[in-house]
Amino acid sequence: MSYMSQEGYDKLVAELVRLESVERPKASAAIAEARDKGDLSENSEYDAAKEAQAHLEDKINRLKLTIAEAKIVDTSRLSSDSVQILSKVEMTNLTTKAKMTYTIVSENEANLREGKISIKTPIAQGLLNKKVGDEVEIQIPRGTIKLRIDKISI
Repeated sequence: MSYMSQEGYDKLVAELVRLESVERPKASAAIAEARDKGDLSENSEYDAAKEAQAHLEDKINRLKLTIAEAKIVDTSRLSSDSVQILSKVEMTNLTTKAKMTYTIVSENEANLREGKISIKTPIAQGLLNKKVGDEVEIQIPRGTIKLRIDKISI
């Protein structure tokens, strides 16, 4: 089961629709075009098109599974008392004094450019269930960072 926001769920559904209605017909057309070029035993274009179609079908199946296992989080029932999924956390790196803001989301919604980190990352794991004012030391690949939670919002 994967917890996610309604927005994240809607994006996955839209991506699935796009793959099935746009990309799948393109893949079939590429195979048909390659097949028309003659001998299939020596047709690398046909082999590449079949392989691309197999990758597409795999992606579609994984997306369907993710959507089927998705559990949409009701944001009206969330609290900003402690850090949890869909919490927006403002914090300070106590070593560098740098301010950071991250929203903790499901793996499928993670996007660092948008400030969304996966709940499975070391930072998110280290912040879960912590409260405003808490100082945490988190082991990350480059060592240990010390953070203070300044604000939690939904």
